[in-house]
Amino acid sequence: METKEAVLRRYFGYAAFRQGQEEVVNALLSGRDVLCVMPTGAGKSICYQVPALLLPGVTLVISPLISLMQDQVESLTQAGVRAAFLNSSLTPAQYVHALRNMENGQYKIVYVAPERLSTEAFRAAVNRLTISLIAVDEAHCVSQWGQDFRPDYLKIASFVESLPQRPVVGAFTATATKAVRSDIAELLQLRDPLCITTGFDRPNLYFGVQTPHSKPLALLELIEQRPGKSGIVYCATRRTVEEVEALLNDKGISATRYHAGLPEEERRRNQEDFVYDRKAVMVATNAFGMGIDKSNVSFVIHYNMPKNLESYYQEAGRAGRDGSPADCILLYSPQDVRTNRFLIENSDPNPELDPDTQEKILQREYERLKYMTFYCTTTDCLRAFILHYFGEKSEAYCGCCSSCASGSALIDATIPAQQALSCVARTGQRLGSAMIADILRGSEKERILQNGWNRQSTYGLMRDKEEWEVRRLLDALLVQGLLLQTSGQYPVLKLTPAARTVLLGERKFEMRVPVAPEKTAQNDGDGNPDRELFARLKKLRAKLAAKASVPAYVIFTDAALRDMCAKKPRTQTEFLQVSGVGERKAARYGAAFLEEIARVPED
Repeated sequence: METKEAVLRRYFGYAAFRQGQEEVVNALLSGRDVLCVMPTGAGKSICYQVPALLLPGVTLVISPLISLMQDQVESLTQAGVRAAFLNSSLTPAQYVHALRNMENGQYKIVYVAPERLSTEAFRAAVNRLTISLIAVDEAHCVSQWGQDFRPDYLKIASFVESLPQRPVVGAFTATATKAVRSDIAELLQLRDPLCITTGFDRPNLYFGVQTPHSKPLALLELIEQRPGKSGIVYCATRRTVEEVEALLNDKGISATRYHAGLPEEERRRNQEDFVYDRKAVMVATNAFGMGIDKSNVSFVIHYNMPKNLESYYQEAGRAGRDGSPADCILLYSPQDVRTNRFLIENSDPNPELDPDTQEKILQREYERLKYMTFYCTTTDCLRAFILHYFGEKSEAYCGCCSSCASGSALIDATIPAQQALSCVARTGQRLGSAMIADILRGSEKERILQNGWNRQSTYGLMRDKEEWEVRRLLDALLVQGLLLQTSGQYPVLKLTPAARTVLLGERKFEMRVPVAPEKTAQNDGDGNPDRELFARLKKLRAKLAAKASVPAYVIFTDAALRDMCAKKPRTQTEFLQVSGVGERKAARYGAAFLEEIARVPED
């Protein structure tokens, strides 16, 4: 009998299994159910394709993704594996033909859409076959609390039980919180499953969040910095897709588009142009990407913030599938939050769900949007934020995200926190964050004047602050649990019991803020006070970056190096005063840079 290693080498060309794959293969071959969570690009399909070729009979792969079925079947066929798919892309005649071939034992692996499981013709066909394995792809779709719930997935368990002999079942997904993983095991009725999570971290991905004054200019700059690279730009709406694609093409950037409003033939053609590198950039809604196995995507830019972290991580994860360094950058604006609230509020209700369940799902959508907003506004490590969200422990500093690259400082913000909390209380806890910010900044908007909010004591206390600074404070109060935001189309801020201790001065309120850049003397034409020292610091930075396998600017920016040249710090305390140096960077890199700077004689 052929071994699993021989099958891996023969059909897929790999000499060894990746992390987690062999454990899953062994479990399925031994007849044990599996719940497997592997990040995009980690090789989930190998986990069920190898057992499928070793087990007797047929393996059914249940998937909601037509594009994935087509890609997988084409790849398997090219590798010499007899495979087929059954979904709505087939004509009635093609479907009947494929079904007949399946009954005749001509296929080893059959991909099937979940809605086909309940059809009489399909049930009759599989009842005459030996089904050894059922692999449920995108298994998070079974959970009402997942980001992509599909009612047809709830029928999978009864389909499995209806078979003459129950096959082994494997459930696979790339993103699932602890609650969703529990739902998958229960709703698919997995029996004593091997539960394996190989880790959500993608070390080759750089995560960044920007809040630009002009998104079009920021996007153009990001893409122009990556000439010839293949990338995806995700937009929230079809209209934005059209506008961004036109912008890129007007600037001579090879781009195409994809959204559900385009004719099917154009979508197919544009998708192929991107997959086959005839177009460098795909501008799309979230309708694009699931099941697209394009390994050389070197950047994913979100022009708008997605509705939840599950969707964001899945979409961003389409970069760097081959393990090469890749960038995942999100362009954030507060308007994105309002747009997503509108999309949630106006989404079509699922007719198969009762009103109570529908309302619970709606509230869960608002809750997930809250955490997505926190991700966009945090000054903490972005990678750690994502991993903690999915229930995974991580270091507080990754060195490969925009937060870690820019540095931050922990400040005492007790007084502004008291001012903001008092404003929420004095206006009756019935206003949203935008209006609270306007009142604190002394806005003279008509609504403020009409309601007399300009006469209450907190009005204008933050006149010297920019709007984004006040909103950042409110976000920090939300993250730390002193404020809560109600759900619904018009969310308002309310105080939590914890707010009382800060209002009464019983405890301090601290928050992290990016290190503000300091203006340094421009001693020469290119702003380098000490050319020789600057060159040596760049060389040291390059060495450290190579060791950490990160871009040089992730260690310190040129601006930070220039500030080191200007200030020539001699101690860790002085080093922390350099623009762009936070506590974590100082702890990790301070000694090396101080040693280099110490070689310069003191004045």
